[in-house]
Amino acid sequence: MASNATAGHNCPSPMKATSSGLFQGDSPLDYALPLAILQICLVVALTRGLAVLLRLLRQPRVVAEIIGGILLGPSVLGRSKSYLEAIFPPKSHTVLDTLANIGLLFFLFLAGLEIDPKALRQTGKTALAIAVAGIAFPFALGIGSSILLRATISKGVNASAFLIFIGVALSITAFPVLAPAAVNDVAAWILLALAVALSGSNTSPVVSLWVFLSGCAFVICLALTVPPVFKWMADRCHDGEPVEETYICAILAIVLAAGFVTDAIGIHSMFGAFVVGVLFPKEGPFAHALVEKVEDLVSGLFLPLYFVSSGLKTNVATIQGLQSWGLLCLVIFTACIGKIVGTVVVSLSCKVPFREAVALGFLMNTKGLVELIVLNIGKDRKVN
Repeated sequence: MASNATAGHNCPSPMKATSSGLFQGDSPLDYALPLAILQICLVVALTRGLAVLLRLLRQPRVVAEIIGGILLGPSVLGRSKSYLEAIFPPKSHTVLDTLANIGLLFFLFLAGLEIDPKALRQTGKTALAIAVAGIAFPFALGIGSSILLRATISKGVNASAFLIFIGVALSITAFPVLAPAAVNDVAAWILLALAVALSGSNTSPVVSLWVFLSGCAFVICLALTVPPVFKWMADRCHDGEPVEETYICAILAIVLAAGFVTDAIGIHSMFGAFVVGVLFPKEGPFAHALVEKVEDLVSGLFLPLYFVSSGLKTNVATIQGLQSWGLLCLVIFTACIGKIVGTVVVSLSCKVPFREAVALGFLMNTKGLVELIVLNIGKDRKVN
């Protein structure tokens, strides 16, 4: 009896990297590299095909990637157990998640490149007021929603971390080129770092405090050390001349190193990559060349893997019953109304024309990958 029970709970054996080929009797689906290649090809083909179809409805590619992740997961195609065991077996999830998170690191670096600290310091009173309302009002509504969610479907989770995770997920904006949204995002990432610090397995508040203070020290050290290095590199890159490969490799290595440090601290590795992007100089050809070399590979190949990785953890079929649908509607309503109403009311009080205030409210309500990242971190940390 004991031996049968033990055998039934064995973890899947690790996969070898490469096979010897079909003629040697090896199935490529049993090995990590060929299976990862098949998964990537399937993901790219499906998401690109959906993007072409959804372009007719004027939908961005990110919508196609989100839908593609859900279709490939247990919600649709994953209802077939044979499909999941063959194409996305549990033993392959570690490789898939690793590739997806490497892509995510560089995506957050590129997102940080869109935020200019100098522009944030010059943000006017109107933009600052709109930014504060855009994060404070939905965050406050998120507190109310989190209390209800924790009392129903998330019993026993860390209360403070859960509250901040839900608040950040509802208040962040996926539109950093707007001045209010950029201020909003910086505040949200700080809150997210706090939430990650609070969600550790060690429940001691001292440990959470050390994690948060170490994260602050990391940001300060990075702000004092890397900008001069970046400026030295940027000064040696001139218009019309190719950027040296050494500089590109050095920046990518710094991004990965920053991710390693924040992960070692206890904050998600993407936070370090984001900070490096924010500190990177925005002027000159160096930033443009760096984006040109990194963006296509990250957004076209690696980033769709993150949506599939998320889709494999999501099963919309589990939303059953009046309570589940009611809570879903509550979260959607809270997320949208908090952003739109808060932004519109403050915009009107700052004498912004009504049409522009409404347009700004809907722009500030833009959701995307960043919200999915927040929710996935919460899920991985067993907070939601």
